[in-house]
Amino acid sequence: MKKLFLLLCLCSFHYLCAQQPELAQRYERAISHLNSQLVGKQVFNQHIDIHWFPDHDGAWYLHESPGKKEYLKFTFPDPTPAVLFDHAQLASLLSDVLGEEVDADDLPISRLDYESDGELSFWVQGKSYQLDVKKMELRPQVSDETSGDRRQRKSPDDKWMAYSKNYNLYLKNLETGKERQMTTDGARLYTYGSWYGWGDILEGENAERPENFRVNWSPDGKWIHAEICDLRNANKMYLLDWSVDSLYRPRLLSYYRGSPGDTGMVYQIPAFINIKTGKQLRPDIPNPTHINGVSVRWGEESDKVYLIYASRGYQNQYIQSYDLNTGDLEMVYQESSLTNIDNFWYRFDSKKEYLYFLSEKSGWRQLYRLHLETREEEALTQGDYYIHEVEHIDEAGGEVLFQAAGKEAGANPYHRYLYRLKIGSAGPELLTPETANHEIAVSADGKYFVDNISTIEQATRTVLRSTEEGEILMELGKALLVDMAHWVAPETFTAIARDGETTIYGALWRPTHFDPNQKYPVIDATYTGPHTQRYPRSFRSAFYEQAMAELGFIVVRVDGLGSSGRSKAFHDYSYKNLGGNLEDHVRAIIQLGEKYDWVDTSRVGIFGHSAGGYDAAHALLAFPDFYKVGVASSADHDHRMEKAWWPEMYMGWPVDEAYEEQSNITMAENLQGKLLITHGGIDENVNPSATFKLAEALVQADKQFDMKIFPSQRHGYRGQVNQYFTKLRWNYFVEHLLGEPPLWDIDIP
Repeated sequence: MKKLFLLLCLCSFHYLCAQQPELAQRYERAISHLNSQLVGKQVFNQHIDIHWFPDHDGAWYLHESPGKKEYLKFTFPDPTPAVLFDHAQLASLLSDVLGEEVDADDLPISRLDYESDGELSFWVQGKSYQLDVKKMELRPQVSDETSGDRRQRKSPDDKWMAYSKNYNLYLKNLETGKERQMTTDGARLYTYGSWYGWGDILEGENAERPENFRVNWSPDGKWIHAEICDLRNANKMYLLDWSVDSLYRPRLLSYYRGSPGDTGMVYQIPAFINIKTGKQLRPDIPNPTHINGVSVRWGEESDKVYLIYASRGYQNQYIQSYDLNTGDLEMVYQESSLTNIDNFWYRFDSKKEYLYFLSEKSGWRQLYRLHLETREEEALTQGDYYIHEVEHIDEAGGEVLFQAAGKEAGANPYHRYLYRLKIGSAGPELLTPETANHEIAVSADGKYFVDNISTIEQATRTVLRSTEEGEILMELGKALLVDMAHWVAPETFTAIARDGETTIYGALWRPTHFDPNQKYPVIDATYTGPHTQRYPRSFRSAFYEQAMAELGFIVVRVDGLGSSGRSKAFHDYSYKNLGGNLEDHVRAIIQLGEKYDWVDTSRVGIFGHSAGGYDAAHALLAFPDFYKVGVASSADHDHRMEKAWWPEMYMGWPVDEAYEEQSNITMAENLQGKLLITHGGIDENVNPSATFKLAEALVQADKQFDMKIFPSQRHGYRGQVNQYFTKLRWNYFVEHLLGEPPLWDIDIP
């Protein structure tokens, strides 16, 4: 028996030695297919960003190719590409300034800003410079310390300066220098002209928060709108920061943040103050929290404003006019939903005659126009398609440019197209006829647009077009792949959703050394999507999951029922049911297994971050017989412990039993597979408390799991920690889904 045991050990050792070189090659390929290693090195011009000149007479853009970055421009009416500046001369100037050789084909500049025809500004090595393009003179940029002071705001007529002092609002007469106190009841937790930021971290329990000053003057300077930031009853969340090397006890960090259902919220109370009389008015509306605050738009006359806000729970949207002379409120527009009103978009025309808005009240997101005086409403568009963005409104010409998906017969419902609508005509005109996704940037005057045309399988072509007929005027560039002979584009697929009839969409990534005779485990790259889409519609998403696939997996992305951008009924599947989207993931993967012999549905893993982290853990708990391995990073495992906005929008308000049923913590006893949970120790976006609470629940349920806390990290992992986490996640799937001994001594740039 002893000899047999030694023989088995020797065979295993030789097997591992033989396997490791091949596995190491897969790790090398994974590293080489990270986005950071491809974009700008082997993959160029996946998406060309356009920067319109402020005077509307042209634009500049960056074109990349192997070993060369070119800053180009064009001007109207006859656009042709030309260099934005002399690259060689700028390289020489920078070489003198930096004391090192600068390559003209790879200028180390960032945050380039076109200030005028002869002036550019940009940053190099943390310093700002200005370039006189005509004289090719470079000089350090000197900032005006007074112009950027965010703690004060000048009136439109340049007579007054508004600022905050001792928590109250003050005005200074800019002619006499005399100070005037406009409010008297301000206090430390009740501040005029202030707001509360999501990232306002306080060190300790009673620390002062940042000076966030904001006021909104009427166009004629007679009124000032100043919100009161009311923190008197606001709940706090807490963090312990262990990451400071010089400290040997943790720092206590706190921040004001309400959770779903809380009454102890940060309130942002709108107040209007008459500059002449000092009279203060507050509209008779429920005190708005900072998750459903009031937007204010001045009317044609300065004594009339419009208040735009949603109710708590987002089931009602209101637009009211408010008369500052009488204090009268009048309802201009109201919309209600049995579920929620998500992404309500609106725009007033310049004369405050019309209100344009997007609404899903017909069952699809369509464009409407409301006459503000008569209250007559008209549907400018109608149909079973989804309008994503209104790009431009030509008031004089009566035209609207908008992006929409799902309008063209047979088209992929995630691909976007640009349309021009002449108000009063039979319907919108398609300006981008190519069967693909169109990523659009319209010039401010609405006469031109740049179109990045692509799909995940079709490389990008970037063109300049006219909005008159969609005519292509100039090509700006094409995506270019270098030394990518083994790479094959991801495959898109469709499946039938859990309702038995709706077509859902996804994409899958295979290893570049794919062997159809092998069986590959599947990894679901997930994100709970009531407000987003997972389907990768453009070529710049083609490499998102390729690195993970190189390790020996099929990686999929799926948009199940409940994600955004399709019908309202499709979207509403996720309401009070955020975990339910995964049922369609399961069905889609099973259907892929029925279609392809190389898809192994007996070995399925899942990973996700934030809301995707909730998904990843929820998958192992709700579908323990299907999902075998999961990595859940920075997750909101119980929506009752999250910031109030997101859950109240998609799980409802007030808090009810759905929150309990959807919690990963209450399902901890269901765990069967291998689960890794991670979190940043000072994550103020998704507080790590739910991850700790899930860990405690798993311990109480006597379940094995793995956990990593990164003390120095906030919601997104950065630098060395991100590299560490990437290896950790890769290895977790290699070991537990592939069943191979993972590698750690690999260098991820």
